Amino acid sequence: MAHLDSEVKEECLREDLKFYFMSPCEKYRARHQIPWKLGLQILKIVMVTTQLVRFGLSNQLVVAFKEENTVAFKYLFLKGYSGVDEDNYSCSVYTQEDAYESIFYVINQYHRLKNISLGTVGYGENEENKIGLKVCKQYYKKGTMFPANETLNIDSDIETDCTHLDLQALASPRDWKNTSFFRLEFYRLLQVEISFHLKGIDLQTILSRELPDCYIFQNTIIFDNKAHSGKIKIYFDSDAHIEECKELNISGSVQKNTQYVLVFDAFVIVICSASLILCTRSIVLALSLRKRFLSFFLEKYKRRVCDADQWEFINGWYVLVIISDLMTIIGSILKMEIKVKNLTNYDLCSILLGTSTLLVWVGVIRYLGYFQKYNVLILTMQASLPKVLRFCACAGMIYLGYTFCGWIVLGPYHNKFVALNTVSECLFSLVNGDDMFATFAQIQQKSIMVWVFSRLYLYSFISLFIYMILSLFIALITDSYDTIKKYQQNGFPETDLQEFLKGCSSREEYQAESSAFLSCICCLKRKGSDDHLILTN
Repeated sequence: MAHLDSEVKEECLREDLKFYFMSPCEKYRARHQIPWKLGLQILKIVMVTTQLVRFGLSNQLVVAFKEENTVAFKYLFLKGYSGVDEDNYSCSVYTQEDAYESIFYVINQYHRLKNISLGTVGYGENEENKIGLKVCKQYYKKGTMFPANETLNIDSDIETDCTHLDLQALASPRDWKNTSFFRLEFYRLLQVEISFHLKGIDLQTILSRELPDCYIFQNTIIFDNKAHSGKIKIYFDSDAHIEECKELNISGSVQKNTQYVLVFDAFVIVICSASLILCTRSIVLALSLRKRFLSFFLEKYKRRVCDADQWEFINGWYVLVIISDLMTIIGSILKMEIKVKNLTNYDLCSILLGTSTLLVWVGVIRYLGYFQKYNVLILTMQASLPKVLRFCACAGMIYLGYTFCGWIVLGPYHNKFVALNTVSECLFSLVNGDDMFATFAQIQQKSIMVWVFSRLYLYSFISLFIYMILSLFIALITDSYDTIKKYQQNGFPETDLQEFLKGCSSREEYQAESSAFLSCICCLKRKGSDDHLILTN
């Protein structure tokens, strides 16, 4: 009697495992279980992609408004601005007269802003709740310098003086220009910083039937003389922050369009919540089956199940879908808050929605993996990933060595090697065959030794990474692909879990007649001889 109960328990476990690892269409044939998760994923792809496209178009307007205002501010406040930045700074001056004129030009343009600006901007309050300009200068505390005699006597302590010019003071330019604050001793001067706040309203969103955004632009202009090289670099920085408009009175169809978008976003949240619940339920069921199988296997065969079989119960696709659903739900909530102007964090919302959409589309590969001809990519990635990661760890050490070497040696002579991140980006481009001639040609020939070293450095890097390391990298993936193709032709090595499932009677014993509609959808089922190739759930 006990033996009979054990056989019944074993057969029940085997059938539950067999059913769990079926595809959605096979589950419908076996027990007429409707593939809710499959239907939800298809609907979710359409909904999430539509949501992302709409938000992307709105986000483009926000970014364009910020960038265009930054360019407009440079033309307004920087004297002689050509429209193209010089390296990482906007422009430069070379004489004391030009320095004074550039500083006074910023102040005068700020005072005349309402009469000269084409944009919808006005004066804003700074951190001290004051309207106007804040001008600060940094300089060495004291000292004397005689370059002709090669003598220098200077106190390296840095002092900072600031003054605030409100609109009333700006109305009398003779008064503030003649103050001692604007008498600059350039041999001690480190920098002059002018900061001011402006407010603006983005009206172009109204054309897209959206509520407009209100902006605060924190503008900073720095006259950098730290090098004391005879060249003062002028930096312009505009940091835009979106704030809720205090009073909005807009007639027309904007409010109605906003309500429709909010309803759509709410529906996306409902769909993703349902998908999240179903996938979480599947993972809980898988862990329960795993526990039953491990206990049974240990009790009957007196040994533990191998790690590969234990990981078969952890469906990575479900984990991917759960992460995607969580990001979509959070991103949709942020999008709704942005839509009604309670929040203004466009960047965080775009990252969440963009990443979730990426994961949703990647998850489609799972359903293609039910068919042998479409499953090669997944199996090849799974087989080659451990070897590729180990190979990249070794190659990364060589790559880092070239990165540090290029930065320290070529940094002063080449624009692409001035910082570690730009060096890494330049070398990665060289590995992919991009921009090779420009990298060779832009090296400055001020030092013959450095020029010769740059040739040896670049030739050795390109030869090593393109002809050897990259070829070996491709060979690893090709080798895994060939192995998978052989397994598909001759059969995959069977694990304990697969041998246990083979003990079950064929699937056709408990398949039922499906409806004509589902039969048409599921007509592309795998052959029975292919069932051992991969476990799916």
